[in-house]
Amino acid sequence: MADYQFSTLWRVEASIQDVWDVFSHPDQWPEWWGSLERIVEIKKGDMQGIGALHRYTWKGVLPYRLTFDINVLNIQPCTLLEGQASGAVEGRGVWSFSANGAETFVRYDWNVRTTIRWMNYLALLAAPAFRWNHDTVMREGARGLARKLATNVYVY
Repeated sequence: MADYQFSTLWRVEASIQDVWDVFSHPDQWPEWWGSLERIVEIKKGDMQGIGALHRYTWKGVLPYRLTFDINVLNIQPCTLLEGQASGAVEGRGVWSFSANGAETFVRYDWNVRTTIRWMNYLALLAAPAFRWNHDTVMREGARGLARKLATNVYVY
């Protein structure tokens, strides 16, 4: 398996509550994040959403799709979303949120390994393209969030 560690930082010109209100409803993410083709709820979580299981299908610029499940491990309102991935990728994703005055910093850490045979076979050669594709998906998400909140989002 090929291992990948991605970190993305967005600076959002919006309150942490406004940003959280968008992120706390992953079933609505496809409405603003064009690379996210579909989310299917497999299992409901508790009242806070912990234990929920969703199947995500993503399509970046490269000619392939990734479908994987995310099991919600931890939710701390306006602070953290954490999930365990299984399927086409296995690993952990963590969204962290912090307020800075009227702005919000959103950090995404995605530490996964691929399970798809062709991706693992090509990993040595294609890893830079896979990273570029991930970064493109994240930039597209920032643009979608900016549209959703009618504000500016800067990617670092």
